[in-house]
Amino acid sequence: MSKNVEDLAGLIRTRAGDAPVRLGLILGSGLGHIANEVDGVAIPYGDLPGFPHAGVSGHNPNLVIGDLEGVRVAVFGGRAHYYESGRGDAMRLPLEVLKALGAEAMIATNAAGSMRPDMPTGSIMCLSDHINFSGLNPLIGEPTDARFVPMMDAYDPAIREGLHAAAKAADVDMADGIYAWYSGPSFETPAEIRAIRMLGADAVGMSTVPEVILARFLGLKAAAISTITNMAAGMSDEAISHEHTKAMAPIGAAKLEKVLKGYLAALS
Repeated sequence: MSKNVEDLAGLIRTRAGDAPVRLGLILGSGLGHIANEVDGVAIPYGDLPGFPHAGVSGHNPNLVIGDLEGVRVAVFGGRAHYYESGRGDAMRLPLEVLKALGAEAMIATNAAGSMRPDMPTGSIMCLSDHINFSGLNPLIGEPTDARFVPMMDAYDPAIREGLHAAAKAADVDMADGIYAWYSGPSFETPAEIRAIRMLGADAVGMSTVPEVILARFLGLKAAAISTITNMAAGMSDEAISHEHTKAMAPIGAAKLEKVLKGYLAALS
């Protein structure tokens, strides 16, 4: 553990208490309101040297530490994306700090475009696997042999089982699917979407995959859920934009919140 990570973890403990965090949650575009449900302390990213800035509208750049449904969590109200800086490892420091705070697992959420007619806008999808369509990797430049991270069951089967049980208990339909990471910030072309569909992807987005790779590198279990905010390019007549993403995110977010709360309640 680097001194910077130790210092940041110590700073967070002085504000939020010494009790270890059990789980980290990374919130995607339009999903930041979930942090408001946590009974705890919000620390602005600006107070945490090295944490990402508020580079994307629809994100709430605070780290919230506290209890949610009886489980001590660390909620990241925003993430850094590759397209903001050209750095695939932009979320490495926050996840290293999460590990230092005692977390065993991370659940990421994101807004995504669907490539399945049976998974329309407003749906949610539990990631079963991913395709790194960007070809980028957050571990490029890591000097140790730890960089050779196995990605079999990158999306932890036990966590996924728990999320599906929570969805069933809440009467929420949640599909399983494969997420393709596209670097952004421009949206995909219809030809790119056709290519990704042929490769087996069910949804596409601009985040999450780097964080899951980093989580596995750090020894954290990982899972992720997408809220479907649009049909992918060429799949419908929807006008795709970031404003559309933010406007549609709350539809799936209500379902996502039920699933996350149910999962955490079962953990506690």
